[in-house]
Amino acid sequence: MDPVGEKAIRASFVNCSKGEASRMHLPPGLAGLPWGDLDFLGWRDPGAPDRSYLVAPRGDGLVGVTLRVPQGVRRSFTKTTVCSVCVTGHPGSGVSLLAARRAGALGRQGNTVGTYLCADLACSLYVRGRKRSQLAGRHEETLPLEERIARTMRNLDAFLDKVLEGEGEK
Repeated sequence: MDPVGEKAIRASFVNCSKGEASRMHLPPGLAGLPWGDLDFLGWRDPGAPDRSYLVAPRGDGLVGVTLRVPQGVRRSFTKTTVCSVCVTGHPGSGVSLLAARRAGALGRQGNTVGTYLCADLACSLYVRGRKRSQLAGRHEETLPLEERIARTMRNLDAFLDKVLEGEGEK
């Protein structure tokens, strides 16, 4: 992913108001992120642990979505879970169900879509081996890196398609 500035990040959000986008906390150390290892930018809001953000290159621009951890979801700390985007296995709470309000009229009606993502939204780093799950070593994937990256982006695009579905409707 190419480096992205604050203005472009805030302008990319499709499922929140411009005011909400202007007030969100950006990831700390934005300029120093490992941009060459990122397929998308994802971060948890340090001021609101139930809130996360994701910005991905898509077409000629960026698409940003706000994500929330649904309240009342009980997680087992003894079971293994798998991220739906990068297919990395994590023990316990290493994967979270994150829900995104849909863009456009459907989102204004309260419709959401969800997916299971690495709780720290560091999928790109797990895929490249720059970050390791606590399960690393038990289940090593043999798929070549380029194919793992392509699969991650296909899975992310499928989720973003659901968020954007019906965006142009009034």
